[in-house]
Amino acid sequence: MRFKVKLLGFEAGKKRIIVIDDEPAKVMGIHALDRVIVRKGDRDIVAIVNIARYLPHDTIAVYDEVAKALDLRDGDEVEILPTERPASIKYIRNRMNGVSLSYEEVYEIIKDIVEGRLSDIEIAALVTALHLQGMNIEEAYYFSKAMVETGKTIELDRYPILDKHSLGGVPGDKTTMLVVPIIASLGHTIPKTSSRAITSPAGTADRVEVLCPVDLSVDEIKEVVSKTNGCMVWGGALGLAPADDIIIRVEYPLSLDPFFIPSIMAKKKSVGATHVVLDIPTGRGTKVKTIGEAHLIARSFIEVGKRLGMKVNCAITLGEEPVGYTMGPALEAWEALNTLMGNWTPDLVDKATSVAGVLLEMVGVSNGKAVALEALRSGKAEKKFREIIEAQGGDPNVKPDDIPLGDKKILIRSEMKGPVLWINNSVLAEIAKLAGAPKDKGAGVRLYVKIGDRVKAGDPLFEIYSESEFKLDQALKVLEEEMPFGIGRIEEMMLIDRIPTKREHRRPFILER
Repeated sequence: MRFKVKLLGFEAGKKRIIVIDDEPAKVMGIHALDRVIVRKGDRDIVAIVNIARYLPHDTIAVYDEVAKALDLRDGDEVEILPTERPASIKYIRNRMNGVSLSYEEVYEIIKDIVEGRLSDIEIAALVTALHLQGMNIEEAYYFSKAMVETGKTIELDRYPILDKHSLGGVPGDKTTMLVVPIIASLGHTIPKTSSRAITSPAGTADRVEVLCPVDLSVDEIKEVVSKTNGCMVWGGALGLAPADDIIIRVEYPLSLDPFFIPSIMAKKKSVGATHVVLDIPTGRGTKVKTIGEAHLIARSFIEVGKRLGMKVNCAITLGEEPVGYTMGPALEAWEALNTLMGNWTPDLVDKATSVAGVLLEMVGVSNGKAVALEALRSGKAEKKFREIIEAQGGDPNVKPDDIPLGDKKILIRSEMKGPVLWINNSVLAEIAKLAGAPKDKGAGVRLYVKIGDRVKAGDPLFEIYSESEFKLDQALKVLEEEMPFGIGRIEEMMLIDRIPTKREHRRPFILER
């Protein structure tokens, strides 16, 4: 049947969706979530159908993804043809029944996800099945490979190409902002693509964006790397492993993350990485609670990397408190720049040079951490950082004081004396987010103490920054329910909590890639 087009002017989350009135749908034998071929001239795509009432019977409404794919305008005429359900639905059903997937089946699933042929319900079924039954090494490799092959890649005429990635879950981890200039200043190539925050106060792209643009094209990335050996850019607009972004959107509301290995490895492979260090933060409040669990995850990453032609090492790092003293895009950019300029934050320097040292030793450099420390101490890393900022369109002469921070502030002081025994990462992260981070770049939290520091009653613990009085008030309400610091002598802190409790304990799902 032929229909006139009505543009909705809405996006459908990278899904190709059309809307048909229920009467012509009945005539064609089409039901909600069925697939149809939408044809204009000699071009056609497969789209998912939604059913509506009271649409003109000769009209279909189309979302932006369909309009862009077929270059449609209001009033254009298209032909709608029924089509069979994708074979990938059968493969998903088989996986739900415990049948392992072949590469051909995985590729069809990923291709259909990228082309919008699978509904969120069908993707959710796959996510749930893999969460409950686990993803074996072969499938992790197959999904990684298929994600790469159904997206764009960055081809750099260089070898080796170094990269790093963190499993995430620890607020304030601005390590990348030191590792990239350290590695690049030593003559190695490190094209770092990063995510924006999903559930944390800042992702690497949010931090770097305070200092320079991060939404570069593939050609612009190549130019920056050619000039400086490195870059720090947002990967979301590059089309690298595009299935991953669609899968993440389904995973997040379900609080599930079975695709974390192929998600990370596909993106590393897409930028041509040959040597990768994976940071696995471990401990209370992180995704990975024990060193034993970290070792199991590390072995999986190393094996999948080997099959993809990458050498992978894993760094198991301490994740029981924020990295450095700041959380939030501008605050973290301020701290990273200060550190590069010689005003060192000890744990940030230790973590960054340790990770950089592992990367350097992977490509044959002896005493990697010492070499990385010297690049930082000598000013080479700062100089390279400023070169990268300039190449990406920022001000190479930027000073820490030039970075605008939220002007609404409140200082939280200790009511007790003694050593800091523990810090609740998730509570601090929630406070920073309620204050406005990462959308409000100047919002966040600045710590004044870390685990092991001793405080007296009245000493400052942390400061909340916001760009809005209302958001600052919202952040303060968290403290009515839970304090993010445990302070006192250990022999007086044996009772940690009481169940039932008056406090509402939050267990946020953290998904960062």
